[in-house]
Amino acid sequence: MTIRPVVLTIAGSDSAGMAGIAMDLRVLTALGVHGAVAITANTAQDGSGVAAVNPVSGDALDSQLAAAYRLQPRVIKTGLLVDAAQIARVAAFCAQTGLPLVCDPVLRSSGGAPLAEDDCAAALREHLLPHCTLLTPNLPETEALTGIAMRGAEEVMGAARALRRLGAGAVLIKGGHSDGALSRDYFLAEDGGFWLHSPRQAVANRRGTGCALASAMAAALALGYACADAAVIGKMAINQGLRQGYACGAVEGPVLIDHFPDAQTDLPALTPDAGHDWGTTAFPACNSPRLGLYPIVDSADWVARLLPLGVSTIQLRIKERAGDVLAGEIGRAVELARRHGARLFINDHWKLAIACGAYGVHLGQEDLATADLDALRRAGVRLGISTHCHREAARAHALRPSYIACGPVYETTAKAMPWVPHGLDGLAYWRRTLRDYPLVAIGGISAARAAGVAAVGVDGVAMISGITQSPHSEATTRQLLELLRHA
Repeated sequence: MTIRPVVLTIAGSDSAGMAGIAMDLRVLTALGVHGAVAITANTAQDGSGVAAVNPVSGDALDSQLAAAYRLQPRVIKTGLLVDAAQIARVAAFCAQTGLPLVCDPVLRSSGGAPLAEDDCAAALREHLLPHCTLLTPNLPETEALTGIAMRGAEEVMGAARALRRLGAGAVLIKGGHSDGALSRDYFLAEDGGFWLHSPRQAVANRRGTGCALASAMAAALALGYACADAAVIGKMAINQGLRQGYACGAVEGPVLIDHFPDAQTDLPALTPDAGHDWGTTAFPACNSPRLGLYPIVDSADWVARLLPLGVSTIQLRIKERAGDVLAGEIGRAVELARRHGARLFINDHWKLAIACGAYGVHLGQEDLATADLDALRRAGVRLGISTHCHREAARAHALRPSYIACGPVYETTAKAMPWVPHGLDGLAYWRRTLRDYPLVAIGGISAARAAGVAAVGVDGVAMISGITQSPHSEATTRQLLELLRHA
């Protein structure tokens, strides 16, 4: 029996079916979540304007909330709350239930028509923000909530900090109302912030974008994704929706999100600061021939053992040596790889990799902040980047590396990891999503599992203990090379 997680959406009904509850339900269903509903107002609008906003009574709202709560929702999403009394009522419900809350602070329609009373911004600050897991204002809503004019990146980041001081756990300030070739959103949570960049889509059918984005993020939270990943998934979903939007008669139509986002064209670039040039030079290619079997070893001796067997891609991952000893190991491994015509990637030690003339460098996410990526580009060094989730995939995508590693596929003992293993279905998702990058699978891959992993269509299969802890390492390596050659 299939059981879908439930998101309770508390919002207005749009008689045109382009925003509000109608949009929320379509998006929640598309992302694999069931939507329960509490309607705050019945609005009369036809896509070209708002004729009326008819709030429901307090008792009617309370009865809807009580009935919907019996479905045991995992997340609450709020949209249009028409006055301070409604906001206080919903805030009390959120306090009582203690559920995660995604708040889209709707004050005006997409066309600019007022939907909420003038006192709603103050009521949101006082009553609802302290219960927010994630707040999703656009630029005008951010100005209304903070009083800070949104002139540029510094003001956006300052406003996000101000909203967190008012109680919001995390904030995504949407950049759709700004100018420029890129739409830039800013995310801030307790552990830091980042920018999400996507090419701005000049499309006519864009109604319901705010509702759709907040609903997609609420769905992601209900499915168990972390808040930062939910922000990336939401951005992917709205990019999909803008691409697929459709017209309704003579008026602009809504965005269309009809499946969980899985297209590279929708994946935003994630950067730690506001600047990003989408045309940044890509790192050199590395996948001809395909990466294939990709042992990860901790010494030049292992490199010397495996390359004569026909291994053409290998990584040297040394964690406990330094100084001349480390430099000597890397230098020897580079020379061995050069002699055998193999692709040797050095894990972490990018300065020594450049100095020794290594083919490539592999970096974890924590190393991207300190490595001189421009120096690696100038040296012509290939770059591989580890990813474990949507946030990390978006960060890698911004750098256009030579390959992206995805894991863990299975549970691994190589190092402690907080991520749930992807399994083959999750690996297949990332193969679809990162279609233009060579994809390396890593994490818990044994000789018995290698064929299934290769069948997903990855370009490289990284293995550590499956080779180095095998009692017959050379024989195992030969078998794996043969298996992957025919996969």
